[in-house]
Amino acid sequence: MESWGFAEGEEFHPGRHVSRLLGGGRRYEAYLVWDDALQALVVVKILRPDLVENEAARSGLEGEARALASLAHPIVVRSFDAVLEGERPHLVLEYLDGPRLSTLIRRYGVIVEQLLPLALELCSALHYMHGRGFLHLDVKPRNVVMSAKPRLIDLSIAMTVEDARATTAAVGTDAYMAPEQCDPARFAELGPPADTWGLGATMYEALARRRAFTSSDGERHPQLRTRPDPLPKDVPAPLADAIMACLEPVPADRPSAAELAASFEPWAASLPGPRLGLFRPGGRRQRSAYALR
Repeated sequence: MESWGFAEGEEFHPGRHVSRLLGGGRRYEAYLVWDDALQALVVVKILRPDLVENEAARSGLEGEARALASLAHPIVVRSFDAVLEGERPHLVLEYLDGPRLSTLIRRYGVIVEQLLPLALELCSALHYMHGRGFLHLDVKPRNVVMSAKPRLIDLSIAMTVEDARATTAAVGTDAYMAPEQCDPARFAELGPPADTWGLGATMYEALARRRAFTSSDGERHPQLRTRPDPLPKDVPAPLADAIMACLEPVPADRPSAAELAASFEPWAASLPGPRLGLFRPGGRRQRSAYALR
């Protein structure tokens, strides 16, 4: 994979100066950038130099730009500009100062009192996206940033329900893909329940500190033939039941984002105030201060 290798302070686009490289993937690099017009730090997601002329890569960036332009929600990452032509196609996204949920799970774990408010926020974002006709298709701990207010990020494979059902290849992250998302024979079933599955897999991992589906023999999609192990015994039964319902193999058997939110709301309202939003070492091992009934 080729890198742009921008130097600190370099103006790679008029009015946009590189601060530092944040990371990257197979198709993109992400840079922290100062934007003169916004007078603020932003994140620039830019196609790698060897993919600028790649039709599929450019199409993917254009699709993400369209999705971001159609969505405006407090929990969905915002886009401020999209430069889709020229030598350096890129998106300008809000800079979120906070760790990813995946980092917090790995380092500290998450307790029920921390998870429920977050789950409500994510339900809100997904309900909104689905109402606008879009599927995220990659809900996972790494795509949740815990800033002052959590954000669902990375809409690089988000698409309309119609486009998703017409896809000819599996899209998403293997460990978090719903059965209809990774089985070509079931692509026509794709819809909002696929994102409910991703949310369920995310909540499961947050509380169990392990993925819902793992394979010991290198199988790519164990979720096509197995069910997840029970959640730890210290997870209240009603919450465990709701999470496991998100991981039902049949899409129609999963709750919608709105139904999940309705079931979580009374529990979240009963939370001890000081614990809301706090992630700290050893948190998961602390006993819940309330019981879900």
